[in-house]
Amino acid sequence: MGSEKTFHMTPEEFRRHGHAVVDWIADYYARIESYPVLSRAEPGQIRASLPADPPAKGEPFPAILADVEKLILPGVTHWQSPNFYAYFPSNASGPAILGDLLSSGLGVQGMLWATSPACTELETHMLDWLVHMLGLPQKFLSTSSGGGVIQDTASSASLCALLAARERATNFASNQRGCDGKLVAYTSSQAHSSLEKGAQIAGIGRNNLRLIEVDETFAMRPEALARRVEQDYRAGLVPFFVCATVGTTSSNAIDPVPAIARICGEHKLWLHVDAAMSGTAALCPEFRHTHAGLELADSYCFNPHKWMFTNFDCDCFYVADRKALIQTLSVLPEYLRNKATETGAVIDYRDWQIPLGRRFRALKLWFVIRHYGVEGLQHHIRQHVAWAQKFADWVRKDDRFELAAPVPLNLVCFRHRGGDEINQSLMDRLNRSGDLYLTHTRLNERLTLRLCVGQTNTTARHVEKAWKRIQQEAAK
Repeated sequence: MGSEKTFHMTPEEFRRHGHAVVDWIADYYARIESYPVLSRAEPGQIRASLPADPPAKGEPFPAILADVEKLILPGVTHWQSPNFYAYFPSNASGPAILGDLLSSGLGVQGMLWATSPACTELETHMLDWLVHMLGLPQKFLSTSSGGGVIQDTASSASLCALLAARERATNFASNQRGCDGKLVAYTSSQAHSSLEKGAQIAGIGRNNLRLIEVDETFAMRPEALARRVEQDYRAGLVPFFVCATVGTTSSNAIDPVPAIARICGEHKLWLHVDAAMSGTAALCPEFRHTHAGLELADSYCFNPHKWMFTNFDCDCFYVADRKALIQTLSVLPEYLRNKATETGAVIDYRDWQIPLGRRFRALKLWFVIRHYGVEGLQHHIRQHVAWAQKFADWVRKDDRFELAAPVPLNLVCFRHRGGDEINQSLMDRLNRSGDLYLTHTRLNERLTLRLCVGQTNTTARHVEKAWKRIQQEAAK
């Protein structure tokens, strides 16, 4: 009998096509500045370019890769372009991509220690490395009562913190009976929208999430928080959770964590600190003042996939008391029981997150840390902050523009003095040009442009070019 057709890609075919894909990615990075940063595709354009029906027979791989160039690239906004200044970066790097490729190749499902011991133990070790690298409190080490875990995003980390706080406040009764509508959570009016979604998912309700007013730097007012907590106690409600932000999305504002922590300690409220973007800055000792008060927090998170060259998704989430988190999220059906778990000597990360399954994300983190070393990571963080500060100085010296918020790290919020309409037009023209990509926010009810310096491949040349283009468009 002849050999039966399997339809699979053989190892030799995989080797050949894999080389082609790596070559394509390398070429993409070499030419990335030739593309308009913001995709110019119209709604529905990409889908209309695809065949209406799937192929009945498999197609040759070179044709598939050619269609990436022809059909997909026109609809890509180039997040890895050195001229990407929008939102906060979602960085990638060579070692991270290769680590992710290896993770995909191994195809590990790391829900339990037993399903791949290396997946769990490397993750635990990487999270402990980062405690030392960022100067985090020792209570977040796996050798203490706490520990760290990789979540997909800071949104999931905040939700896990909210759930653990909910259970601690109700002595783990709300997992059984649901919420009674009395639990109240607090965060800044400038905090990320994921807190609002988390309150919905956790059964707290949006009406029971208090958005506390901010000061002139857009940081939470501790006295306003204390006042609102007291009001809710008098109303017969149960305050239980506060989220402070180190580096808000709109303006990079840093909430006064020490003062907030004192209020949380007085009322036994769970304090979660969200440093999704700015936490990476603590790799440099001179920026660790942003983490003041963190030793008093119950949980903390930051995103290596934002500013630490580790491609999406990778959020590092720490808790001071892992038992509270595990008791909140653990469900053990018979089909997951195993001898290793029953010994109590291993970590099963399925109990530290919402989904059951999990990828081997620690590999890309390991690759990045080993490739750059602490020295290399610090070098790039310091450069990005220095270039953002230089950009802020250029804004200060141009009478047409003004800074809209303090610039503690690498985000510059600025605007043209001509008003909202001019700022909107300025941003739209710059983004349509393809030369750079900016996004906006509203601060004090005024449209404000945001320029974030943090993309892996950005250099001083790119920041200088961005300012010149902004000046040119302003002159028009």
